[in-house]
Amino acid sequence: MARRRKGSAVHGWVVVDKPKGITSTQVVSVVRRVFDAQKAGHAGTLDPMATGVLAVALGEATKTMPYAVDADKTYRFTARWGEARDTDDTEGRVTATSGKRPTRAEIEALIPHFTGTLLQVPPAFSAIKVQGERAYDLAREGEAVTLEPREVEVYKARLVEIPDPDHAVFEILCGKGTYVRAWVRDLALALGTFGHVSELRRTRVGAFTVEDAIPLEKLKAFMHIPAAFEHLRPISTALDGIPALAVTGPDAVRLRSGNPILIRANQFARITETADPGDDLQGLTVFLSTAGGEPVALALLAQGELRPFRVFNFGTG
Repeated sequence: MARRRKGSAVHGWVVVDKPKGITSTQVVSVVRRVFDAQKAGHAGTLDPMATGVLAVALGEATKTMPYAVDADKTYRFTARWGEARDTDDTEGRVTATSGKRPTRAEIEALIPHFTGTLLQVPPAFSAIKVQGERAYDLAREGEAVTLEPREVEVYKARLVEIPDPDHAVFEILCGKGTYVRAWVRDLALALGTFGHVSELRRTRVGAFTVEDAIPLEKLKAFMHIPAAFEHLRPISTALDGIPALAVTGPDAVRLRSGNPILIRANQFARITETADPGDDLQGLTVFLSTAGGEPVALALLAQGELRPFRVFNFGTG
């Protein structure tokens, strides 16, 4: 007989405003304890020195984590000019200094060159794996870490303010895999100086925003009490932009068994209405739920069928 998981079958997303000085994994542990949840994970690591949106998935919501991880993100951060650090943030040791302090005009002239598709070398202190080991583990052991440049997308970037000559505050909207620390490091070098991130706050991950986030300390106060569930968001929150369709009871049973269903004419018409003209709908991901709103599956549209590839199971575990 299968071993029963510890905890309760809790499903949904919790948007936490992560405080400074704690790891993302520690935040997940706190959220899991608050809800006594069987299973939990997060959508995109924040460094201990960073604050802001950390979306935590509970139960079956963990099956939608890749969509949140791949979502666009918005960051607001402060660059400290004149110092290079081995971690590219304030927690590392100083490796080089410069007396050069860029002006507003110099910064704004270069920002367009740091938007769009960029080739970016990730920081040595990052979670990227090198021959099976995390880069930050190797770097902490004193090993020289060489990471290959990778393409990232920075859709928007703006200079918010210059509070003093040593600091500048920025905001960027970027795609998956973009490192703010590397962006500041490279911008500083292009400006003829050195730089690192001294403050970092993530304000948005896909549909999850900091305005909707609950501070971790406030959430802790709801440990094992019903008030916590006021902060539990639907599984579908992470699926912003994915077409959604309602299915009948018999179709839901087939899908949950891993079997495809034929797509109805009215369902196809609804998808067509929401798609961009000229889009190839074959292979399109569709979110399926019951008429009552209970998630059923994520499915691919192919050859007139909806073929489930991720099924939601709301058993008690």
